[in-house]
Amino acid sequence: MKCIFEYASPLGKIFIESDGKFLTGLWFEYPFDEKKHAENSGGGVKKISADSIDSFPVISETCRWLDVYFSGRNPDFTPEFRIENLTPFRKLVVDEMLKIPFGATTTYGEIAKNIAAKKGLEKMSAQAVGGAVGWNPLCIVVPCHRVLGSDGSLTGYGGGIKNKIALLKIEGIAAEKFTLPKSRKFM
Repeated sequence: MKCIFEYASPLGKIFIESDGKFLTGLWFEYPFDEKKHAENSGGGVKKISADSIDSFPVISETCRWLDVYFSGRNPDFTPEFRIENLTPFRKLVVDEMLKIPFGATTTYGEIAKNIAAKKGLEKMSAQAVGGAVGWNPLCIVVPCHRVLGSDGSLTGYGGGIKNKIALLKIEGIAAEKFTLPKSRKFM
């Protein structure tokens, strides 16, 4: 059975999901993220309270990781996670996102170029990469917020563009230099 804990971050509620052994989900309380994760969780979810968190080591560890992160520091550990429904392509994209250092950004195009080189291809679709980045079930830990459009646009973010900007600022990135998406639906 999966369990969920509500973490109170400076940016609002973040839901931490675990299968009891691994971190399996991390998302903001935000319409786009919540809908995506509600569809994927499949029922049978137990909400846990702060007074029982010590019984769930990976959730406790994830809270510590988030505490360090939101203090503006790069955590020197990563909660043990397992990503469900991970296709080979999504795994390649997740692996590329995990390489993006704290305080740095990359583009969908750069990730596509790196994957194409690994696979011996001439090129790969940045849009396909965008779909896999948007699918990411572990926001912040798998740093999809560090991925930008080729023109420096902040593009969409399931947790909301305001949260994407805030996360980049926490990492010391001057998010003001990036452009907002033409569509304001993610604000």
